[in-house]
Amino acid sequence: MEKFKAFLKRKNIEISVKRYLIDALGAMAQGLFCTLLIGTILSTLGTQLHIGFLTDPIYSKGDVSFTIGGAASAMVGPAMAAAIGNAIMAPPLVLFSLIPVGYATNLIGGAGGPLAVLVVAIVAAEFGKAVSKETKIDILVTPIVTILVGVGLAALIAEPIGNAASALGKVIMWATELQPFLMGILVSVIVGIALTLPISSAAICAALSLTGLAGGAAVAGCCAQMVGFAIMSFRDNKWGGLVSQGIGTSMLQMPNIIKNPRIWIAPILTSAITGPIATCVFKMTMDGAAVSSGMGTCGFVGQIGVYTGWVNDVANGTKAAITAFDWIGLVLVCFILPGVLTWAFGLVERKLGWIKDGDLKLQ
Repeated sequence: MEKFKAFLKRKNIEISVKRYLIDALGAMAQGLFCTLLIGTILSTLGTQLHIGFLTDPIYSKGDVSFTIGGAASAMVGPAMAAAIGNAIMAPPLVLFSLIPVGYATNLIGGAGGPLAVLVVAIVAAEFGKAVSKETKIDILVTPIVTILVGVGLAALIAEPIGNAASALGKVIMWATELQPFLMGILVSVIVGIALTLPISSAAICAALSLTGLAGGAAVAGCCAQMVGFAIMSFRDNKWGGLVSQGIGTSMLQMPNIIKNPRIWIAPILTSAITGPIATCVFKMTMDGAAVSSGMGTCGFVGQIGVYTGWVNDVANGTKAAITAFDWIGLVLVCFILPGVLTWAFGLVERKLGWIKDGDLKLQ
């Protein structure tokens, strides 16, 4: 056993929650962002602003045709796998070999492909790391082992994992349609908390294919955390903190939350209010990419995702037009209510002595 532990240490194989469910999951979200999400944004900009080089195919042969945005979106599987491999410190040959593994896994996994990629890429990368530089023909052995393990495992488990993740996401979305008030609260609070924790809410939403009304609630919860913390901590962090949290990430507050968990009460309460407002009052849906549901105001990706969904719905006839009511709901749920409510709740906490000056100061 000691020899085995020594081998794992030498190979930098660390079996831990932090590496697999924090580092890898966070990296997977970055892979999603740089391909599927950016591709969707480019395609939307091209369509809405009539930019020819973004709407015209850059390649067309037979039945195969894609734009710049389409090409970026098509690479989501390889990007996720490579990002995961980088996060768990895979050497170059393993990292590059994960590209076909990610492509195959995401393809087989279908709608729940991101979760399948997370599992398969981790296993393939660790096997690749285990054999890396152990032979004189490493250039052959490491890629072969990584690809065989990865694609072989994908053939066995990617579809069941993808189906399970997709089914769970559908249950959440069905429940939200059935009980928009209760599920609006639950989805908003849970996804919002996940956004501030050192895990990836975006990757979770993508893995569950969380869109529709539930996706709208998720956006509301994320915005409550990001905008809420940005406004509530303004006296401690000024404009730099407003920007870094408001369009960056509320995760920056985690060290302060550990010191004083009560600072988290205000944004959580806010998410419990804005979630059902999004689902019951404005019927705000996320009909864009599922990853956008967990992004909140980070680079305004959540709002771009909602808008992209509106555009697609208008194009396919499921929505007559984008109305002023839609825009009012988006602005209220994503910006105004998170700021006002969290500030008000924070003020009460300060009067109770639960929050003191400096408790929200970013390091």
